[in-house]
Order: sequence, then structure tokens, then C-alpha cells
Amino acid sequence: MGQIAGVAREFVREAMNAPYLSREEEHELALLWREKGDQAALDRLTRAHMRLVISIAARFRNYGLPANDLVQEGHVGLMEAAARFEPEREVRFSTYATWWIRASIQDFVLRNWSIVRGGTSSAQKALFFNLRRLKMRLERRADADPNMDVEAELAGVFGVKRADISAMQARLSGPDYSLDAPVTDEDSGGTTRGEVFADLSPLPDEIVSEHIDSDRRHEWLAGALTVLSERELRILRERRLQDEGETLEALGVKLGISKERVRQIENRALEKLKKALIERNPRLAVFRV
Repeated sequence: MGQIAGVAREFVREAMNAPYLSREEEHELALLWREKGDQAALDRLTRAHMRLVISIAARFRNYGLPANDLVQEGHVGLMEAAARFEPEREVRFSTYATWWIRASIQDFVLRNWSIVRGGTSSAQKALFFNLRRLKMRLERRADADPNMDVEAELAGVFGVKRADISAMQARLSGPDYSLDAPVTDEDSGGTTRGEVFADLSPLPDEIVSEHIDSDRRHEWLAGALTVLSERELRILRERRLQDEGETLEALGVKLGISKERVRQIENRALEKLKKALIERNPRLAVFRV
């Protein structure tokens, strides 16, 4: 664990010796905490996952920040995960908690590192935590290939524009500015730099929820589509399930029917699809499908 060994040894030993939880035990403890506010259940659930916090915190030991603080911030993320976890999603708590623990530690590093100006979007975080390491690797390759454009290679790896690579490198090497300082020298005592920033990126739980739910929604839709006839399915696919949907008139020509008849079949297919989705998932009845 390297530097993480600096965390109180007794605490680390206790975390590493905490018993693992089975899926059933984990699910039961999460339900007790969410539905009854059972503090003992929460303590047992989080204690069993402190080894996960320590493991993730160890990955950030090279940023020059106290190991105790990294673990503490990871624990904050673990508690946030416990507060937001939904047992009925049938996903392991450790999978869900990993997102929150990592996000909490990364935010702590960004707040306390000298280049906090690096940004908080997913792309900016990826650049912040990986740019220097990958740049060094590519520069070693460039020694053997003078024609290699390292900056262009980095842009391709991160899936960002070349200008984003240049901007992050400038931020990594630029001077620091306090977020509590005024925006301009003439604005002393007025608006500070920190007041003009806003993080519009999705929250970690939103990212996890979308990842978990996307496959489930795909399964629901695939099952519901089986109630349609071949012609109904073709019309919906060409009208609704393609990036550029076919027009009623063009589809009518293909099928040898009028565009009004295509409209009628499409509407009937949508009603059948809606009914099938609600039968499989009654909770969808509160939404407009």
C-alpha cells in the first residue's frame, strides 16, 4: 500500500480484516438502512467496504496529499453511495460505490492541487489525471520517430481537440490564482473568480444509473417489439428507430399503400408497443411512453 501505510495501522488492519458480505447480506443491509434508518446496518455495510476505499485512495498517493485525507475523502464518497444506493437495481454495492469513492477523491485532489483550474468535466478530469503519464510515454516513442506529433496523438487518445491538450498543458505549467480573488483588479471586494464557475457535468449517480438502466431499457423494448406484426415492426423501425426516419409518403410507396394507411398502422403499432411495455413494467404507466 506504500504511502497509505501512513494511515493509522490499526484502522487499516481493521478495514482489511472486516468480513466480506454476500450479495444477499449486502442487499438486506442496504434495505434496512434505506427503509428503517438502521445505523447498525449502515455501519456494517460501510465497514465491509473500507478496504475498497483504501485501495482506491492508494492510486492517488503520488499527488503529494496526506494519505489520511485521501482515505477520509474516499469515506465521504462511500457514505454518499450508501445514502443513494437503490438495492432493487440488483447491482453490487461495491460496483456502485466505486464511482462515488473515486469521484470524491478526485474532487479532493482537484481542490487541493496547484492546478485546480483544470476543470471538472469528464474530459478535463481525464486530462488532469492522465496527461503527463501518457505524454511521457509518447515522448519516449517520439525519440525513435521524429515525425511523430505527440500532441496530435494525445488528442486522439483522449478523444478531444488538439486545442484542449494545449490548454491543459498550459494550465499544468501556469501560475496559480486564488478563486477567492476578484475577477479583475478593479473589482476589489466584488465578484470573485470562484463565483463565475459552474459544473454542468452529470453527477456520478446519474452516470451509474444511466449505465445500469440502458441495458434494461433495451431488454424491455426488445421484448415489447415482439407483439408487433412484421409490417408494423418495419414501419416503426423505418419511421422511429433510425437516425433519419422515413417519410409517410416514401414508406407508403415502398409498401404499396397510401401514406394515410401508413399513419394508421404506425399509430396502432405505437399503442400496442405502449401496452406491452406497461404490462411488463407497470411503473412505466406514470410516464408517457
